[in-house]
Amino acid sequence: MIRSLEALRQGGWRWAMAFGAGGLCVPGFAPVGWFILPIVALAVLVWLITDLRSARAAAWTGFAFGLGLFMFGVGWVYVALHRFGGMPFWLAGPATLLFAAFLSLYPAVACALAAPLRQRWQLIGLPAAWALTEWARGWVFTGFPWLAVGYSQVPASPIAGWAPVLGVFGASFFTVLAATGAALAIQKTRRGLGLLALAAALSSGALLTGIPFTEPAGAPVSVTLVQGNVAQDLKFREDTLLRSLMAYREAVAGAASRLVILPETALPLLLHEVSAEYLDSIRSLAVRNGADVVVGVFENDPPGSDRYFNSVVSFGASESQRYRKHHLVPFGEFIPLKTVLAPVINEWLHIPLSDQTRGPARQTPLAIGGQRVAINICYEDVFGEEIVRQLPDATLLVNVSNDAWYGESWAAEQHRQISQMRARETGRWMLRATNTGVTAAIDETGAVRRELPQFTEGTLTVDAQGRTGVTPYVRWGNGPVTTLSGVLLAAAMWRGRHRRLTSSVPLD
Repeated sequence: MIRSLEALRQGGWRWAMAFGAGGLCVPGFAPVGWFILPIVALAVLVWLITDLRSARAAAWTGFAFGLGLFMFGVGWVYVALHRFGGMPFWLAGPATLLFAAFLSLYPAVACALAAPLRQRWQLIGLPAAWALTEWARGWVFTGFPWLAVGYSQVPASPIAGWAPVLGVFGASFFTVLAATGAALAIQKTRRGLGLLALAAALSSGALLTGIPFTEPAGAPVSVTLVQGNVAQDLKFREDTLLRSLMAYREAVAGAASRLVILPETALPLLLHEVSAEYLDSIRSLAVRNGADVVVGVFENDPPGSDRYFNSVVSFGASESQRYRKHHLVPFGEFIPLKTVLAPVINEWLHIPLSDQTRGPARQTPLAIGGQRVAINICYEDVFGEEIVRQLPDATLLVNVSNDAWYGESWAAEQHRQISQMRARETGRWMLRATNTGVTAAIDETGAVRRELPQFTEGTLTVDAQGRTGVTPYVRWGNGPVTTLSGVLLAAAMWRGRHRRLTSSVPLD
């Protein structure tokens, strides 16, 4: 039996198992949410690299794991490129594979750094390396930290207790620590140490779960979230535009809430192109109800220029205010290396307003509905350290999104889980108004209070509790987890190198 297991760690079998373990991670995230699976899958990865002393072999093993994780986890990129972006399948398929391969470089680096270490130093070296590489994935080339393993632990896992302290990358650190501990626990020589690490990872998070870092601010406010359910391939067609506009106006007219939130680009027009009569009707309906309406719309500022913004504008009882999206989606909302890539991208990828202008990095929360509302638009809530820029002033978080680009895939539910992490990190409610789903009200613990079914037209009304206060993550961002991980990784690598130079005892 042992020989059979050892055979699986040789050559191509090692890579095949790593690829399968990466794929096993995916149901650990939403919508399935079996948070134990990433711990199990990562434990398999640790077992696969335990006997390796070659950084290259470990890197290939980590790469295979990442390829399984990202091919199955973010394969929905193909839907956006081919089905809605108009890219031919023979280009969209390889582009999706190359994207997954690029993301796989990060777990490859983490494994390459940790594998040469003694097992007891891997215990801290691999979690530290994993947290650092995930953090790097969050900013290199503007970043794509989707499917950071810490997300899988929200909201049910005890490890989620680390979110308001160290953020998602801290949750990733303790997830990998639990996995490394589990891998060591099955070995007689390291069982005690492994069980101790596993217990520490789970129990420490559980203890933190009961700490209220924020407190209620005033009475709850009634909020209506609107889900228009406009198909992506119909959204910008003139023959469906009027129906969409009327549907949103009816939703505003029927809402009795203090705050009404419409999705990203609910009005798929430039603001100056929307008739004054229509905007006046939205404003009048809101004023009649003593409410404020948040509307997603494009802006051309100044009109006629080449400066286009993905914006949110408020109308109603309060003074009109706006938020402009800062963190844009590469190739979808801006073109990197524009002079070189723009001709190629425009030839094969057909996305409306695909070269937009960034809004300011720091913007003031909107004073609407009796609250101070921190707006983030779609992809922006993937970046926790950017969300906290409007805190602690904001009492509520609002995300407006259009995940219709990804069809019936798991992308929208994965995105909802990311919003749950942002709520947990900040100790604030996160209110999501989306085009086709997932429209949801998420409380400060990351729990979904209510949500609408996907691909249905409707409204969701909740009493949302504004909150005040500062979590450690809001105060310090990713600084503590990156510093801690850097120190631990450096110590593990120095100690491992020292032992190899001064001892002739074979590495265990």
